Amino acid sequence: MPRAPSRQSPTQATLQTADRLHSAAIRLLRRLRTVDVETGLSAPRLSALSVVVFRGPLTLSELAAAEQVRAPTVTRLVQGLERAGLLQRVPDPTDRRVTRVRATAAGRRLLAAGRARRVRRLATDIGRLRAADRATLARAVDLLWEMTQQAD
Repeated sequence: MPRAPSRQSPTQATLQTADRLHSAAIRLLRRLRTVDVETGLSAPRLSALSVVVFRGPLTLSELAAAEQVRAPTVTRLVQGLERAGLLQRVPDPTDRRVTRVRATAAGRRLLAAGRARRVRRLATDIGRLRAADRATLARAVDLLWEMTQQAD
């Protein structure tokens, strides 16, 4: 169940926990990114593809905002993904003047395969933990999931 936001300043212990969690999250993502080379895509292209797959068809402006890049950068990313057959431009169904980009079936498959590799890598690491530690981690993941689902 979501907890009510605290109006008090965090304690030193809470700040230390947050700092360690931040560092661990960054290290975990870097570790899992090592399997992304198998996709054959650069990190920026893979990130853009992921945004399009999970958010649905987007305008180039929406994709640029999501990726926090400028229009020329997102245009180059999209062109490369189009050449690879992973994205395609489609007219907006309600306003034919607007063009959106959407993932192709090949783009969705590539992203799903990459995610599966990351999950397998993480599962292997988790499998090395003692049973009690795996249970503790599972509870921590539940708490993190709850925390990240709350509106800011």
